[in-house]
Amino acid sequence: MGQSVGSAYAKALFDFAVSRGADARTLATRSGFDPDVATNPEARVDGDTFKKMMRQAKALCNDPALALHFGAQSDFVDLSIVGLISHSASSMAEAFEQTNRYARLVVEVDGHDSWERFAIQRRDGEVWLADLRSNPNAFPELTESTFARFIWTTSRHLGPVPFAKFVEVTHPAPAHSNEYAKILGVPVRFGASANAIAIHESWLSIQLPHSNRYVFGIFSDRAQSLLEGLTRQTSARAAIEAYLMPQLHKGAPSMTKVAAALGQSRSTLYRKLLAEGTSYDAIVDDLRHRLARDYLAGNKVSVAQCAYLLGFSDPASFSRAYKRWTGSNPSTARSNLVT
Repeated sequence: MGQSVGSAYAKALFDFAVSRGADARTLATRSGFDPDVATNPEARVDGDTFKKMMRQAKALCNDPALALHFGAQSDFVDLSIVGLISHSASSMAEAFEQTNRYARLVVEVDGHDSWERFAIQRRDGEVWLADLRSNPNAFPELTESTFARFIWTTSRHLGPVPFAKFVEVTHPAPAHSNEYAKILGVPVRFGASANAIAIHESWLSIQLPHSNRYVFGIFSDRAQSLLEGLTRQTSARAAIEAYLMPQLHKGAPSMTKVAAALGQSRSTLYRKLLAEGTSYDAIVDDLRHRLARDYLAGNKVSVAQCAYLLGFSDPASFSRAYKRWTGSNPSTARSNLVT
């Protein structure tokens, strides 16, 4: 998953699970989550801890669709300052823009340092609200809760306005797939090339009844301050990945060059990475691996194009690396990811 989750968001999941039958002590122990962290609204919870809590909560509540229920029944306004900003925006288009701008304050995901998590896209004759996070199938519960929250928050605050038409998700149909249409209220296609909601374009122009420019400005200023603080706390690994992402197609630069670009010496960067339990070469290798899976998924690019995007000297070098990562050839994996 991502690097961290806002404490209020994590506590909301914890409280929701307890309200549906999970034993609080057991959930805290099994997930490693400390409920007291929420007393500090600016605290962060490790992303892996949040993922573990979600899955332990599903087991303890005996509810495989718990993430869908959590998204549907939790109000974004109560989860983060980002929800408050969106609530006081002038239109749904502005609310979406601000949600995207400050999304890291709620949940950080892979790639957040390099691109926005959400986007409005036009394809196949439809307008889509797409979730662009990397490797989404590693944590489909986040897709479930996010899409359920988009749909139910709209309904909760605006009533029966046209919004979602149907939903596509990249993960395979789970055992509880019949719950999707019940909770989301629209048809769902599994194993798609993207995680996205096909929306009525009119949704973007809806004027919000609670718009307040004064409140909007205050919350936006505060969110910007929090975002800058979060950026300063970013790990050395995340800083390296953010630097590498837009230029990896040129080949991985030396650690010395990256260190200079980040305003530090090679030895300083080396010590930081050592403290984080990793190395520069390992980061480059892992980033290439994750991006390779993302590029090959959904038939986005050819194997040769993928090799170029990842900065390999030739497709053969990429194929050897991919076989080392996964045990299979990229052409075979590409076929399996598409089907």
